[in-house]
Amino acid sequence: MAVSKASPAIYVRDLMTHEVTSVRRNDRLSHVDDVMRLGRIRHLPVVEDDDETKLVGLVSLRDLFRGSLARALGYGTRAQQKLLDMLFVKEVMTTELITTTPDTPLVEAARLMTHRKLGCLPVVEGGKLVGILTEGDFVSLAAKG
Repeated sequence: MAVSKASPAIYVRDLMTHEVTSVRRNDRLSHVDDVMRLGRIRHLPVVEDDDETKLVGLVSLRDLFRGSLARALGYGTRAQQKLLDMLFVKEVMTTELITTTPDTPLVEAARLMTHRKLGCLPVVEGGKLVGILTEGDFVSLAAKG
């Protein structure tokens, strides 16, 4: 009978993205659209205008899709861009956030994301944004085998 070794615990800090791209609450949605498109990013933490570490919200690709309503209503690209230029992050961001810490066991974070149907978890330590854990991080982990 083989005895299995317990694998070492993996924590959020071991998988999270440490260098987080974020936007400010008073940025225009056209800026968010550019950042998401160019960086191939689906979730952006929103920070206070004068403090890059103070998390105040989250804006997702889904929030920007609401702007796509203009396209569905027959507005052209120029009209859609104008609409995004008129709206600010603070007008569409989610402010009721579920966060995690770097010291949270990864399995616990995965359960939380699955249970709550979350695409990401901002990682906060001492009240400051220190990273982000996304579904893509789990896909990368699984691909490594």
